[in-house]
Amino acid sequence: MSRNTFEKILLEAVDEGLSSLGESSRQAIYFHLNEKFNIKKLEIPENIEAFAGAVENIFGQGASYLETAIMKQLHKKVGQKDKWHLSSDLTFVEYVSAVQRSFRDRNDSGKMTEKVF
Repeated sequence: MSRNTFEKILLEAVDEGLSSLGESSRQAIYFHLNEKFNIKKLEIPENIEAFAGAVENIFGQGASYLETAIMKQLHKKVGQKDKWHLSSDLTFVEYVSAVQRSFRDRNDSGKMTEKVF
């Protein structure tokens, strides 16, 4: 597999979250991320802090709407069992990191189980 499964899921969640503003807005955001902040779409998972900073720079206080939309999509995609509520005190970057750790731990333990049996 060329890209990590979590990275694919995160990119899908980002794409769907940005799509909540409409297709032309989504495309414009990706354009500005690339041109103004040098963040390419496929590099967002490795640069989640820079992505969050860029979104906050572009939208100011309105960035929280997009971050919440992305977190909701991510939550839905990984099948999280309400371990972290979207209303918790975690920042966007902390939430993504926590979900990523949980996702990898869950998948690693699943692989261990498969190997044992």
